[in-house]
Amino acid sequence: MKALRTPDERFDGLPGWDFGPHYLEVPDSEGGSLRMHYVDEGPPSAAPVLLLHGEPSWAYLYRKMIPIIADAGHRVIVPDLIGFGRSDKPSEKSDYTFQRHVDWLTSFVDQLDLRDVTMFGQDWGSLIGLRVAAENPDRFARIVIGNGGLPTGDQGANEAFLRWQKFSQTSPAFDVGRLIQSATVTTLPEGVVAAYDAPFPDDSYKAGARIFPSLVPTSPDDPAAPANRRAWEALRGWEKPFLTAFSDSDPITRGGERVLQKLIPGAQGQPHVTIAGGGHFLQEDKGEELAKVLVDFIARTG
Repeated sequence: MKALRTPDERFDGLPGWDFGPHYLEVPDSEGGSLRMHYVDEGPPSAAPVLLLHGEPSWAYLYRKMIPIIADAGHRVIVPDLIGFGRSDKPSEKSDYTFQRHVDWLTSFVDQLDLRDVTMFGQDWGSLIGLRVAAENPDRFARIVIGNGGLPTGDQGANEAFLRWQKFSQTSPAFDVGRLIQSATVTTLPEGVVAAYDAPFPDDSYKAGARIFPSLVPTSPDDPAAPANRRAWEALRGWEKPFLTAFSDSDPITRGGERVLQKLIPGAQGQPHVTIAGGGHFLQEDKGEELAKVLVDFIARTG
């Protein structure tokens, strides 16, 4: 599998980003390996909080949250999914599948031997993270989902998502920084917009970002649908603490929290949160508030 690697200097001097890089190698499923980047902050011996980003962001999305969670005494681990951030970027769209993303993150969790994990997932971080948690429940202590879920394709998709899916495949331009800006409520400084562009020196690095929306199951015969249905069978029996923390201004995932709250036993009786003034990327709009939600949830259910 041919993969591109963003030059390190692209990540120098990014605003608000003072975290040292860590790397490990995950199997690429074709006999080779891919380098996966992650942030690792806080006490190394503490139980980990795993923060998973989505499309088309990277670990930078969590820069406001990492210090708050680490200062509360938790180990904070934030990987860049393959194809994003400082992680390697396979060059062909066909290199990316839902299953490969699950396998890459599973290898990451296994290699670090993460246990007693608190997982937070948003966007694709939810899709992949819920699969990994459902398939490796002994490693996870609690889950928080914000603006995400685990679709099987049986219910279709809303019009807002279908428009985004079509745009990702047909638009001549795919300006990552501006796409992040378009899905936040607040106006991002130019330096922050540029930080989201940093992983992608040119369009050849964007195969993973381009194909991601098409990998979301929107029909019952999607290749990922059977595995996602099996994961839902596990989640319907999930009795560990499960919290939703959705924002109030995301047309893509609005209402998705109700499905999670209804179907997952561990969500019953939890103080689910609606974060006011947050767009799709609530980590940008309300990162500090979201971090406190996670810290309080861990303290209450620890």
